[in-house]
Amino acid sequence: MFLNRSSNEASVLTKSLANLVAISALGASVLWAQAPSASQPSGGEAAPPSDCIPASTDVLAAQYPCIYPDRRVMLRIKAPDAQHVQALIGGGGGQTPTMDMMKQPDGYWTLTTPPIVEGFHYYQFYVDGVEMGDPGSRTFFGEMREISGIEIPSPVPSDSFYQVQDVPHGEVRSVLYFSKVVGNWRRCLVYTPPDYDHQPHARYPVLYLLPGYGEDELGWFNQGRANVILDNLIAQKNAAPMLVVADDQFTALKPGEAPLVFGERRPGPGQRPNFGTYGQTFTEVIFSDLIPFIESSFRALTGRENRAMAGLSMGGMQTFLTTLPHLDQFAYVGGFSPGVPQNTFESAYKDPAAFNSQVKLLWLGTGTVEKAHNPNIFDLHEALNKAGVMNTYFESQGTAHEWLTWRRDLNDFAPRLFRRAGN
Repeated sequence: MFLNRSSNEASVLTKSLANLVAISALGASVLWAQAPSASQPSGGEAAPPSDCIPASTDVLAAQYPCIYPDRRVMLRIKAPDAQHVQALIGGGGGQTPTMDMMKQPDGYWTLTTPPIVEGFHYYQFYVDGVEMGDPGSRTFFGEMREISGIEIPSPVPSDSFYQVQDVPHGEVRSVLYFSKVVGNWRRCLVYTPPDYDHQPHARYPVLYLLPGYGEDELGWFNQGRANVILDNLIAQKNAAPMLVVADDQFTALKPGEAPLVFGERRPGPGQRPNFGTYGQTFTEVIFSDLIPFIESSFRALTGRENRAMAGLSMGGMQTFLTTLPHLDQFAYVGGFSPGVPQNTFESAYKDPAAFNSQVKLLWLGTGTVEKAHNPNIFDLHEALNKAGVMNTYFESQGTAHEWLTWRRDLNDFAPRLFRRAGN
């Protein structure tokens, strides 16, 4: 049974300290208020060249990986007894080839990569064939495991939208809710805008934001910096203050239901799973559990015109599977490099006028690099245009199937949500 609104709001507020403790377990990267790396090397490790700056994603006092001004990355790992060490950086379809590292007399192996595209990238080492993370780097949940990650600074001034700025900041709250559908407790993260606790009578629309395959509910705030992006947009009055709810659709499993698993960690031809009934359970969770929880626990506006859903990659597929058959529940729909399930848009093609009258925004985005290899999203955009189905299309210049694409997507998508007359 859900608590009534007033008592549950009080419960949420009284648990704020507990939530902050829970958030701290997510790592400093959730709030992106991270201290600079120490200037002195540790453990006798050689200092990097003066123009190679330790990455913001390094652990405290680590000097490597470091980044040159031209975005080359210097990697270093100690493995004195190893015979062969390699590195792979930049997952998500835009990765470099696996690169051999060179052994140094002090037992460290080093590599300076070619310039890496700005933004966030996963990476790993292979030490005599064994995959491992970098002890000098923070880890992030991606590609179905904890993996090292690196943030490459962007030289593009317009990319300041995902950098922490001197503006009011919202909060990211870690909350538990019970799902009757799966019979277990689940965690979601909820971004509350900067004025949430200062405007006790204000109510807010809600964006439900989903990760891609291999990531979880932390991804949009750790890797994606969604809270920072919203803080900056709201401060500039470019987006309506809103709640943002991040959940993990892949863990929404009924007793005995098998998880979706790709054949390999890096899927290739013939290794894609049979999606079968993928997405059905999470759709049930959304309507039976998550929306009622959010609307009873937070000061959320109700009704379809106050709800949006978007997701990246397979989160985009889940968004289509959840929203398009239930347009009485959602008025705003976004697909960031989305998977496109068959027949999902059939009703839109059959009756574009009815679809257009219901949907306030159908938004599609892709990176120009991924478009060159997989034009499905652009093709969908053109097919919808030809059929008379209104949609908004966006391309992220120079990026692949990666987090900078999706950060830019969110930055374009969020300002289009929950527009009122005169705004």
